[in-house]
Amino acid sequence: MACSIVQFCYFQDLQASRDFLFPHLREETPSGAVRRDPSKSTNWEDDGWGAWEETEPQEPEEEGNTCKTQKTSWLQDCVLSLSPTNDLMVIAREQKAVFLVPKWKYSDKGKEEMQFAVGWSGSLNVEEGECVTSALCIPLASQKRSSTGRPDWTCIVVGFTSGYVRFYTESGVLLLAQLLNEDPVLQLKCRTYEIPRHPGVTEQNEELSILYPAAIVTIDGFSLFQSLRACRNQVAKAAASGNENIQPPPLAYKKWGLQDIDTIIDHASIGIMTLSPFDQMKTASNIGGFNAAIKNSPPAMSQYITVGSSPFTGFFYALEGSTQPLLSHVALAVASKLTSALFNAASGWLGWKSKHEEEAVQKQKPKVEPATPLAVRFGLPDSRRHGESICLSPCNTLAAVTDDFGRVILLDVARGIAIRMWKGYRDAQTGWIQIVEDLHERVPEKVDFSPFGNTQGPSRVAQFLVIYAPRRGILEVWSTQQGPRVGAFNVGKHCRLLYPGYKIMGLNNVTSQSWQPQTYQICLVDPVSGGVKTVNVPFHLALSDKKSERAKDMHLVKKLGALLKTKSPSLDLIETEIKELILDIKYPATKKQALESILASERLPFSCLRNITQTLMDTLKSQELESVDEGLLQFCANKLKLLHLYESVSQLNSLDFHSDTPFSDKDLAVLLRLDEKELLQLQALLEKYKQENTKTTVRFSVDKDGVLPVKTFLEYLEYEKDVINIKKISEEEYVALGSFFFWKCLHGESSTEDMCHTLESAGLSPQLLLSLLLSVWLSKEKDILDKPQSVCCLHTMLSLLSKMKVAIDETWDSQSVSPWWQQMRTACIQSENNGAALLSAHVGHSVAAQISNNMTEKKFSQTVLGADSEALTDSWEALSLDTEYWKLLLKQLEDCLILQTLLHSKANMQTANVSSLQTEPLPRLSVKKLLEGGKGGIADTVAKWIFKQDFSPEILKLANKERDTENPDEPKEGIKRGLFEMSEVEMDLGAIPDLLCLAYKQFPCSLELDVLRAHCCWEYVVQWNKDPEEARFFVRSIEHLKHILNAHVQNGIALMMWNTFLVKRFSAATYLMDKDVGMSDTAVTSFLGCCLDLLQTLMEADVSRDEMQAPVLDTEDAWLAVEGPISIVELALEQKHIHYPLVEHHSILCSILYAVMRFSLKTVKPLSLFDSKGKNAFFKDLTSIQLLPSGEMDPNFISVRQQFLLKVVSAAVQAQHSVAKDKDSPEEAPAAPFGKDQDWPLLAVDLAHHLQVSEDVVRRHYVGELYNHGVDHLGEEAILQVQDKEVLASQLLVLTGQRLAYALFHTQTKEGMELLASLPPTLCTWLKAMDPQDLQNTEVPIATTANLVHKVIELLPENHGQYSLALHLIDAVEAIASPSL
Repeated sequence: MACSIVQFCYFQDLQASRDFLFPHLREETPSGAVRRDPSKSTNWEDDGWGAWEETEPQEPEEEGNTCKTQKTSWLQDCVLSLSPTNDLMVIAREQKAVFLVPKWKYSDKGKEEMQFAVGWSGSLNVEEGECVTSALCIPLASQKRSSTGRPDWTCIVVGFTSGYVRFYTESGVLLLAQLLNEDPVLQLKCRTYEIPRHPGVTEQNEELSILYPAAIVTIDGFSLFQSLRACRNQVAKAAASGNENIQPPPLAYKKWGLQDIDTIIDHASIGIMTLSPFDQMKTASNIGGFNAAIKNSPPAMSQYITVGSSPFTGFFYALEGSTQPLLSHVALAVASKLTSALFNAASGWLGWKSKHEEEAVQKQKPKVEPATPLAVRFGLPDSRRHGESICLSPCNTLAAVTDDFGRVILLDVARGIAIRMWKGYRDAQTGWIQIVEDLHERVPEKVDFSPFGNTQGPSRVAQFLVIYAPRRGILEVWSTQQGPRVGAFNVGKHCRLLYPGYKIMGLNNVTSQSWQPQTYQICLVDPVSGGVKTVNVPFHLALSDKKSERAKDMHLVKKLGALLKTKSPSLDLIETEIKELILDIKYPATKKQALESILASERLPFSCLRNITQTLMDTLKSQELESVDEGLLQFCANKLKLLHLYESVSQLNSLDFHSDTPFSDKDLAVLLRLDEKELLQLQALLEKYKQENTKTTVRFSVDKDGVLPVKTFLEYLEYEKDVINIKKISEEEYVALGSFFFWKCLHGESSTEDMCHTLESAGLSPQLLLSLLLSVWLSKEKDILDKPQSVCCLHTMLSLLSKMKVAIDETWDSQSVSPWWQQMRTACIQSENNGAALLSAHVGHSVAAQISNNMTEKKFSQTVLGADSEALTDSWEALSLDTEYWKLLLKQLEDCLILQTLLHSKANMQTANVSSLQTEPLPRLSVKKLLEGGKGGIADTVAKWIFKQDFSPEILKLANKERDTENPDEPKEGIKRGLFEMSEVEMDLGAIPDLLCLAYKQFPCSLELDVLRAHCCWEYVVQWNKDPEEARFFVRSIEHLKHILNAHVQNGIALMMWNTFLVKRFSAATYLMDKDVGMSDTAVTSFLGCCLDLLQTLMEADVSRDEMQAPVLDTEDAWLAVEGPISIVELALEQKHIHYPLVEHHSILCSILYAVMRFSLKTVKPLSLFDSKGKNAFFKDLTSIQLLPSGEMDPNFISVRQQFLLKVVSAAVQAQHSVAKDKDSPEEAPAAPFGKDQDWPLLAVDLAHHLQVSEDVVRRHYVGELYNHGVDHLGEEAILQVQDKEVLASQLLVLTGQRLAYALFHTQTKEGMELLASLPPTLCTWLKAMDPQDLQNTEVPIATTANLVHKVIELLPENHGQYSLALHLIDAVEAIASPSL
């Protein structure tokens, strides 16, 4: 408990304040120098060293070098003030000021800490040339009854060289300004109300004192408090209404003209004092001589002390009542009409007046009242010594004065004499710390025979003087008046010591008693580390060495600490020395502290700890009862009991104990009350769980189980009233303590009976032991599953614990649940280690049944024959009620185990394309989590696992073969084929189908296929929404949606997906088709394709839902108690019916957008294909009735739509058949992203129907494009769909001519030229007019073209104008195809 310096606040960015106040320091950085990282603005050392090198490159730096630059000592040149409540700091220089406010923020290390941040900065000067000379931050008390003790607000008082004193709010708003003297303000000081410590101390009034070169003005604190409140309210009202003007009360002040003194630098207002009769007569004699008259009662006087020169220290006394207080006119800084400029903190100052108005105001200065002369009564004359500062102690009895000779002088204020001097403190800064004694730490004198600990008398108060010597960079703490130095700290040479000397203004003798605000008496601002520190001084340091037993005790504690850290080969020697030290300590509290440090030592063995504690215990018992501290005696006794328990448990664990009883499966079945079949099922479940669990976990080597250091053991346990309790410790520490007690027993390596007896007799309750036992069992799952014999040990241990006295109350109501067993069931329910939980539940069920049977037999044997039937009924009810709870828990744990096994299983993926979203581990399950997960919680959990594995809907169907027979309408062959492809090509499923099948059987309702598919669909779309670039997630979501059999569920899920995730992105894709949608083109294309599938599924489901009933959502009997969020399927069934035409309308738009993106038709504006009515209906709620386009459409719209559809058909045919044209350029045919592409020609015909475009035009165009690409066999099939075959024939005739023209004119063979000459002139002219460049495929065999000509002849009627031309073409084609050519 030594003196310490504590950092309680940091600066967020002190360099920004420095740069604002000293702009030239920011500009002086050389252009070639490396600028500091702005994020490291609090590292001031670089700045400091840079300044040294810059200013004095030739002179080496020395420790005592006094030539400092402003870059390092800039804080010394500023006016600095910190509120005692630490809620505001002011740094000012010349005209500028920065107001800093504390904020809680996280540091770089993640620790929450308080940081000073700039709340306001700007210029404070109103008159030209005036500068800030002094500042105070005065917190003002709140007037509300419900106040928590924090100040209502903080007022900033600033003195200027012009003589003005101005008052501001925290946000820089000027409240009032006073010109009480035309000389510069030298110093501002404040005194706030303090409750007198005893009746002899005069109660002091609050005041603000202002020092001028030859005058002191004191403003009454109550008057100032009321004026400031009124001005602040006026500002608020003026800001609200703009025209209110309430005149605040005037300020009451006194003004004294100080005479008979050369210069004044600083002052201290001591307050009102009353002389003793002797001092009164002495003073009267000195002033009035031998014949002076003496008043009966000594007059009250206000005392002031000044420091300066001639005299070095002057003492002034002003008689109370000699002058009346002056009343000033409060110069409000609030105009009658306040503009917003008043509150514009960024601009820095009031800016609403014009320059001429400001000059007029400055010329009209308020009237300055003359000062009342006050002569110096006496002083400390020292013509060569000049005083620099004076700092008054909190008790107003002492004052510290610094001078230009580097001395610090301690004054006795009442007697007016110097009582102590310190040398070698040039430029010193001083402050005071007042410490109140804690009565509980006081030790009575030996002559006091009162009971120990009954402290009497008021608390003592100690005052310490704090001196900061910046030249040496040291902060010292001295005990006054003549005490030693009790603390010294190296703090740096550029700090500022702040000592406000006041607290909160506005309190009185009533309110100050209920207020206990945290205030800082003294603070050290360190610009190097960017922190604000305070000094903590223990009261006992003020006691003299003779009286301070505590100081001696603390020395012994330090010596003990050093001894505990040393490494010595002789433990006996150390033990003896420790015993001597702890017995020499006098204070009981210190003795307890020493014993705690001994017991917390890691170096001392158990025997040493036990011997030391026992020795101390024996010594205390041998002393007289009155002088023994009962608390210390009880503490030793408790620690000794814990040490004996540790010793007993350690001895039991160290014994070589092995159970030789053979253990078989049959014994296990009997133990758990299971038949062989049930036991085999249990073992099979646990084996599967163990196999899958070991795949997913990595086991590291850990410390030996069952071993616990004595130090840790004592930290975990506490002994109270003969009962051992466990402290609040973490789960890992809890398990470690349980392992120390039970791990060896669970392995059969320690006697279970002896351990239970030892723990019970030590005072550990059965409930606590059960909790420890279960924590060990449930946390060591892997070891337990590897060693089935531990089940037998658990059974024995549980049976013994249950038989303890307060475990199960025999008088417990048989129709209620036993809290003992409920505690065990709760632990199993909360555990995430389901294998261990299931085993412990079986053991608990078995022991509970065994105890219930014993209790039943006992009751039956004690019952008279006439009432035996009743007794049997009671016990049967008790057994059946508890048994039902156990059976329910066993079923829940078994279900949870199967589910956990499934979630741990993984398929062997062949693909490397795995998203980071799929690699995140799934959380472990517990019965509690499933019960709190809602009705859809189980399906949601499985859906998350399916997403991680990326399973297709077909794989879910694989494990549900039994349900396939219930749905014969489903196409099984395609599913089986898809399954085969998936399982053989992409992944090895392993045991997953069997585990899925088992899960389906356990959860026939929760994992019903439609429910699971709905959750999978939702999970995939949720994950896709997190990363829209993963388009395959959305594709997979639509796949699961399509496999939902019930149309009600399908409709609801699709509608929820649309409203929640899709409609906003779909709208963005529509309006920003040619801009950035936030996704890549590939992702947008896939997104639109999936949206189209979803809308089509939604329409199909709407049609189908009328033909089937909504599903009934059941829950398994074991999970009827589930609570939590509503399931996705329940939400889906609550969705309204869609408006089919509106969905169809969106489907048309989606098809158009999909085509635009699929074939890169970005020149098309999709919305241009719709009229205003059609556009307005888009992106509305799909369940609402909207006005849709109807009737005949404008021909212009139809023309644009037709052109678009023909483009789509051309692009689709080109994409499908351009590979045949050029196999070396696959980029010409972009593949459909993510899966099967649409049948675009069919889709185009369907769109034509909805867009009022002739379907036959689209079909004819499709046939022409097929022939154009040389796919004549597909063209012949497509001709069958065309209705107007005559127009089609004319189109195909032209295409035939193009093929022949290419064959004749582009090959340029001799035979070709001869054939051309033999053709009829009409045909020859017609062929020359053909342009073969339009052909997409020119390498079509002539025989295929001959078939095309024959097809044209078939389609053309004989009376057609081009029929003869077609006949000529047949001759030409046959001639070309003849072998002679």
